[in-house]
Amino acid sequence: MRLGFVGLGNLGGQLAGRLVHGGFQLTVHDRDRAAAEGLLAAGAGWADSPVAVARASESVVTCLPSPRAVAEVVCDPQDGLLAGLAPGATWIDTSTNDLHELRRIATLAQDAGIHCLEAPVTGGVHLAAAGRLTVLVGGERAIFESHRRVLEALGRRILYLGPLGSASVMKVITNMLALTHVVALGEALMLARRAGLDLATAFDAIRNSSGNSFVHETESQVILNGSYNIGFTLDLACKDLGFAHALGREHGVPLELTALAEQTFVRAREQYGGSAWSPMVVRLLEDALRTDLRAPGFPATIQAAGDGAVGCDA
Repeated sequence: MRLGFVGLGNLGGQLAGRLVHGGFQLTVHDRDRAAAEGLLAAGAGWADSPVAVARASESVVTCLPSPRAVAEVVCDPQDGLLAGLAPGATWIDTSTNDLHELRRIATLAQDAGIHCLEAPVTGGVHLAAAGRLTVLVGGERAIFESHRRVLEALGRRILYLGPLGSASVMKVITNMLALTHVVALGEALMLARRAGLDLATAFDAIRNSSGNSFVHETESQVILNGSYNIGFTLDLACKDLGFAHALGREHGVPLELTALAEQTFVRAREQYGGSAWSPMVVRLLEDALRTDLRAPGFPATIQAAGDGAVGCDA
């Protein structure tokens, strides 16, 4: 199968790499050609626009940061994927997208004879290169089955959730939980620090307690080593929490804890900028109390002890 991939950011570049590693003939595009250099060296082909990717491919995967970016890449009448994909081709979106925008674009695609799958991934950028992500899939079952090998190249666990839109809802829920937990972890670590506990020991105690989670095993590490880097920005965090609140309003579910978390992330974005890494939300507490959350000698890179699937992704 000839595949295309558009969107080679922190997560997209790793996913595209998995497809090259899986032996697929892959054509790629990104607004920044430099993001593709490693893929081109590994055997991928380059296209100068999304429409050129589409013309070279039977199925195209997108991994993009916002609904607006997805709409531009897919729907642009001159350079978009729909202008180049042949009837019977498939568009697979791995982005964390707005449910209603996804369905709107999917309708346009289907009117042009293009199949659609949503396949947002979860588990964090740090698991993507190893192919250990979970892939949440929505769309027609037959199209899902015909692309199973592609999806299996992207992640270890493939969960089919039902009709188009199902996976978008589930992905927003997983990110909502993860982001809310980051705020709670900051408070927990600060309480340990101000109580005089060694933070490396506190990390290990939490990891081996009923308070443990995949988010703690990964994001607490980048807080304690001072990098804050999980390849996921405050802009993306605020976007996804906004999606969660829209779903809550639509379905009449009050999201009180999520509302508090969203307010905290918005303040962090105002303070540190939207391109700062999402665990920087904890820096608000560090700055307010003039107390850092560092554990000298703590690993400089993430070493996830678990194999969960609640990390945040684009």
